[in-house]
This record gives sequence, structure tokens and C-alpha cells, in this order.
Amino acid sequence: MIPDLETPFSRFPNTDHSAIERKDQSISAVITERQQQLNAVLQDVSGLESVMDKIKGLHRQLLEEKDKIIQSMNLHKGLVSALWRFPSELLSYIFVHCLPETEHLLPASKLAPMLLTRICRRWREVAARTSDLWCGVIVDVDDEDWQQAAFCYDSWLKRSQDRPLSLALRCFEDDATNLRTLLQPYMNRISSLQIVFVDPVTPELLLDDLPALQELTISTSYHMWRPTIAQSISRLPFTLRSLKVVGPSAFDFDRLSSFNPVWAHLTHVEIALEPFAHTNLQSLRISNASPLRMASLFPDLFNALTLPNLRVLEARYIRPWPHEELKAFLVRSGCPLESLIFGTRVMTTNEQRAEYIILVPSLEVVVDYMRGDYFGYRRLAQQYGIGRRRHVL
Repeated sequence: MIPDLETPFSRFPNTDHSAIERKDQSISAVITERQQQLNAVLQDVSGLESVMDKIKGLHRQLLEEKDKIIQSMNLHKGLVSALWRFPSELLSYIFVHCLPETEHLLPASKLAPMLLTRICRRWREVAARTSDLWCGVIVDVDDEDWQQAAFCYDSWLKRSQDRPLSLALRCFEDDATNLRTLLQPYMNRISSLQIVFVDPVTPELLLDDLPALQELTISTSYHMWRPTIAQSISRLPFTLRSLKVVGPSAFDFDRLSSFNPVWAHLTHVEIALEPFAHTNLQSLRISNASPLRMASLFPDLFNALTLPNLRVLEARYIRPWPHEELKAFLVRSGCPLESLIFGTRVMTTNEQRAEYIILVPSLEVVVDYMRGDYFGYRRLAQQYGIGRRRHVL
């Protein structure tokens, strides 16, 4: 109950100052009484807060007990479920299919494989022993907490056991030494390596001592190529089959092809659109997965290539078709092209196809039946005296 605190002196405005002066003792008594009342209320508040703290502590204990009961109940439910009785080998197989559909995995607690280690003790043990879950990872250097990051990456890579590794490295300035130190125990197991250079750095430390390397992708956003990089690539093992260079470059391909023994062993090459020739390439397939963004690149591609030994050229999903650039490519290359295959979404006219056959008499044009005009093509073939050429549908 709130006490009545009204007094004759608490009315405002109070202009009778003489009355107040005559009753100083009464006012002092009121102040003393209020102090006593305040002390009593503060004591009650303190006691109530103590009780509330005890209630909050009891509430917290009850919530913790509830969580433990639910956890125990779920555990025992799992013991009678078919999933709990799965052999570890089958569980490992399922875990592998939980991985994101990407070659390089992001170490994130809410994504597999890290997520699989947080479900229960058995899942964590099975996931940690499943080496296929830990064979690919994105390594993003963070100098602010490199020691902690290095420990996490090393723990990840150790779980891969003796499996081949596929790594994507994002390298800033002066990070190559840290990355080399981290990867040193695993260099002989790296089969696929992608390096993204964000700043102008020297990547030679990352391109040496890779005896099992099969695929190499180098991405840059600036002109950073120098002879030492070409030399590092030249020292890569003969196991290398795929080389990709993404981004602007001033790469000396003529020099590379002249002294690099690895060049002759490559079966897959993707490079920036700089003029270059490959004397041994016999088959080239071009497929555009991003028609809106990439269509403008194909004229430059044909302008950059010289393939004197090309025998099969296949194109799919390219619109608009770079007709004049292809003709210039055929003339420049002088290649003994045998098959020119137009697949899905490539629109060419009968006249254009006839021009290709005039340029390369050995050519056989293969077109999608739904896209091609067979009878119109035969008419043009006879008109140009090339009726002996077979039009494949």
C-alpha cells in the first residue's frame, strides 16, 4: 500500500512564508519520517530483487533440465530408429552426397561437412573419418587471425588422410609464404589447384613442388604475368592435363610453348583472349553456359586462335553466330577441318554453311535437323559444285 504523503506544506503554490518559518520543526519531522519510509522501501526492494534473482536462477535451472531431458529422450529414440543402426560405411556414403555441388567447399558451420559434425557424437566421429568429405576446400587468407585460421585449415586437411586434394586459394599481397607453410605437408597430394591473386603478388612459392598436380587455374584481375611465372609452370610435372588462365594477362605463350615440356601434355587449355597458336590441337568444343553475358566474347575468341591441325569443331548455345570471324579463323589456320558441328541454339544459314565448305573442301557440316534446312542446303551445295559433300542430320 502506498502511504498518504500529503502534508500542509506540500500544497503549491504556498505563499504563506511566515507560516513555514514558524513551523520549521514540523517540516524537519516530515523529512525525517520520509527518510525512514524511504529506507524501509529500499530494504523491501532489495529483498524482492533477491527473491527475483533466486526465481530467475531456478527458471534457468529448469530450462537446462528440460533441454537435457529432451536430449536424452531424442538419444534413446534414435537408439530404436533404423538410422542409428546404419553401418558406418553407409552413413559415410550418405554424408558424401550431402556435400554442396561444388568442387571447393567453404568451411562454414552451417554447411556440410562441418554441419555433419555438430549433430551428435556418432555423426561427428563418422564424418571425421570419412576422408572424401575433406578433399576440397577454399583457403581464404586472413592476416588478422591467421594462426587460428591455419589451425582450422590444417585440421580440415588432416581429415582428408591420403586422398588427392582440390584446393582454391585466395591470395592477397605477401600471403604466399603463409600459404606455403600451411600447405607444405600436403603438396604431394594436390591434384587440382585454383589460385586467385587479388593483389600483385609473386606466386612462385605456390607453383613449386606439386608432383601430383593435374589441373591448374590461375585467376587475376590485373596484368601480373612475368617470365618467372612461365618458368614455374614449365617446371610442373607431366601429370598436368588442364591449364586455365582467367583475367587480363600479358602472358608470353610463344615463349612458353618453345621451352615448356608440359605444354605438349596438356589436353584442356582455357586462357585469356590473347593471340596464340596450338599446333597439336585437333578437336575443339565451344559451349556457352551464360548466353547473355558471354555471347560477345566468341568473335574475339576466333580472332585470337590459330589451330593449324584442327579437325573437329563443335559449337553449342552461341547466339549470335560469329560467321565472319569463323571464316577468318579457317583461312588463317589453314587447318584440314573435317567436321563442323552446329548443336543446340546455333543459328546459321544455308549460305553461311556453303561458304565454309568452299573455304575447306574436306569439310563435312553437321547440323541439328530441327535447326537446319536440308533441302536448301542441298540446293546450294549443287550450285557451288560441292554436291559430293554429305550433309549429316
